[in-house]
Amino acid sequence: MKIDAPEVMSEVLAAFDRYERALTNNDVTLLKELFWDSPTTIRYGEAENLYGADQIHAFRAARPSGPRPRDLLSVRITTFGQDFAVANAEFRNRSESRLGRQSQTWTRIAGAWRIVSAHVSYMDA
Repeated sequence: MKIDAPEVMSEVLAAFDRYERALTNNDVTLLKELFWDSPTTIRYGEAENLYGADQIHAFRAARPSGPRPRDLLSVRITTFGQDFAVANAEFRNRSESRLGRQSQTWTRIAGAWRIVSAHVSYMDA
């Protein structure tokens, strides 16, 4: 298995960037597309544990509309073979001082990169 193959890194970084744009612009349709549509998909958030794509999509749809600007401070992606990757990021929402951390597990499903597990947490700066 090849780790961090350049072509796979490029694909995952492009998927990660799409997710980041969708998140900061609150593009619920694209966010839904980027999560694997499965009851086994998981997202642990700051105050919620979401199990399955339906719960994740309902959470996103219920959030207030409008942009949520943030600054990425660090992004680290590691790929394993052609179809699996882990992305970790540190960020700061522009509306607060806490440091955010985000972990995502990505896999290629039916030719497209999808998030199968995600975790977001914060710590005081």
